[in-house]
Amino acid sequence: MSCRVLYRPIEDYLPSLINNVGINYEEKILPSLVNEVVKSELARYDAIQILSNRDKISQDIRDQIIKRAEGFKLTLDDVSITHLAFGREFARAIEMKQVAQQEAERQKFIVQRNEEEKKATIIRSEAESEAARLISEAVKIHGDGKFIFMFL
Repeated sequence: MSCRVLYRPIEDYLPSLINNVGINYEEKILPSLVNEVVKSELARYDAIQILSNRDKISQDIRDQIIKRAEGFKLTLDDVSITHLAFGREFARAIEMKQVAQQEAERQKFIVQRNEEEKKATIIRSEAESEAARLISEAVKIHGDGKFIFMFL
């Protein structure tokens, strides 16, 4: 993960900052401050949350860095996550999880389709059974429909 930090010293405290920390105060303060805050904030989330909540996490990191920088008499104008990447194994694991989720959805669809086909078969069978029953009743009541002609 990479962050971009735009900062400036609070002018009234600049002489004190240079006397106490040195002329290269930003090299002494910012890397450790940013790393500490980034690590502590990222530790609160799992990798999936980091990917899906990047804006919120970026804002949390920004707020914490700004708060901590005030103690060093620095004003931070902007803190942005410029790069966020995970290792190949993690990326592959996410991809495999997505494939598994898609396969599960596909299997769910197949099961639903089979259930609907089963219902349709039952309805068709019940309809055919009812039709056969009605034909049988009609034959009992009205005969089988054969006529015998007799000539005199």
